[in-house]
Amino acid sequence: MEKINSVRGMNDLLPGRSDVWYRVESAIREVVNSYGYREIRTPLLERTELFKRSIGEQTDIVEKEMYTFDDISGDSLTLRPEATAACVRAGIEHGFLHNQHHRLWYMGPMFRRERPQKGRYRQFQQFGIEALGWSGPDIDAEIMMVGTRLWQQLGLSRLTLEINTLGDPEARGLYREALKSYLDRHRDDLDPDSQRRLDRNPLRILDSKVPQTRQILAEAPDLLSFIDGQSKDDFSLLQTILSENGIEFEVNSRLVRGLDYYTGPVFEWTTDLLGAQNAVCAGGRYDGLVLQLGGQPVPAAGFACGVERLVEVYENIAGSTVNNQPDVWVCVIGSHTMSYALKTAEKLRDTGIHTVVNCGGGAVKRQLRRADQSGAQLLVVIGDDEFTNGYATVKSLRESGDQTQVNESELANYVCCRLSEAKVTSEGDDG
Repeated sequence: MEKINSVRGMNDLLPGRSDVWYRVESAIREVVNSYGYREIRTPLLERTELFKRSIGEQTDIVEKEMYTFDDISGDSLTLRPEATAACVRAGIEHGFLHNQHHRLWYMGPMFRRERPQKGRYRQFQQFGIEALGWSGPDIDAEIMMVGTRLWQQLGLSRLTLEINTLGDPEARGLYREALKSYLDRHRDDLDPDSQRRLDRNPLRILDSKVPQTRQILAEAPDLLSFIDGQSKDDFSLLQTILSENGIEFEVNSRLVRGLDYYTGPVFEWTTDLLGAQNAVCAGGRYDGLVLQLGGQPVPAAGFACGVERLVEVYENIAGSTVNNQPDVWVCVIGSHTMSYALKTAEKLRDTGIHTVVNCGGGAVKRQLRRADQSGAQLLVVIGDDEFTNGYATVKSLRESGDQTQVNESELANYVCCRLSEAKVTSEGDDG
């Protein structure tokens, strides 16, 4: 019978890498909680209209990349391509946005029918934060501080923060016309995607990665020269706050976001470790989105981060090995000792000792080989004598030496001491 493979662009996360993911996801939770952000979980399926109204009907995501279908009742539903719109929809639906302040975070799978390539998948894991109810550069700066602290927590370097501001609607409209007028003169030299965007949303052309188009953009009008008034003052204050808090950044006046709902400051972290897909995390302010989706006007800002890309950067810099090896391997000799062995292992786990029991029996030699391959520090042997007399035999798997018989009541304390000694020895060797 023919085997069934996974859907193209949707990958399995196997045990060999899941430990690294757990390390990254744990750091995410620790950092966002330290800033007072609270988790929100929204459905994988949303009404298609939600994304048409938020992301924009003329964006690549809505036009070409969404997984959309009509259910049996005729409703058009879509697997979520991003989560900000869903968070706002939930806030409006459950009435917790107007005249309130919320720091939210989320993590889960998103879906886009893009061409699969390194760092870009059709099902991908994304985490993000949303600060709803605040306006001004202080919350914008805090959002960037969350990202910076996460990179520090993971020991990541070679990440560059780029910032820009899209200004208010009036300034953005004037710039849009100036940019379109300039690019119209070069229409025939633009790549096909940029030609298509020119009449619909010329600001998206600033995102082009095509060398010839980027060469044309080098002489295009500068967005920041159109920004004035409060937007200019806020952007200046944002830069001051970041600088005074030791956060390095670069102003990139060509930086825009791929979703239509962004206004005001925008930003992204990029790296040279990912090739063409160099963006790790990006976000900005979207003050008009709540009103756009049927709620009362609420200022809002946030960012989203692709976890696959973050894990890849982490592996490139920190290495792919995360210690998730057991502390103890329990070798079981004789089927009648199994219950006692499992009971012994439970007592070790009660004190926080990571313990694996050799289930399924097998020759002692084979069990010892499995124990050594597991990476465990200590071997605990349960056989006839141990079962009859209420003790366990303990032996190091990493050092030569005699084995020790330890009473059941003293075993957990003894193992803890042996593990502490092994850790000190290991740290000394590393130093």
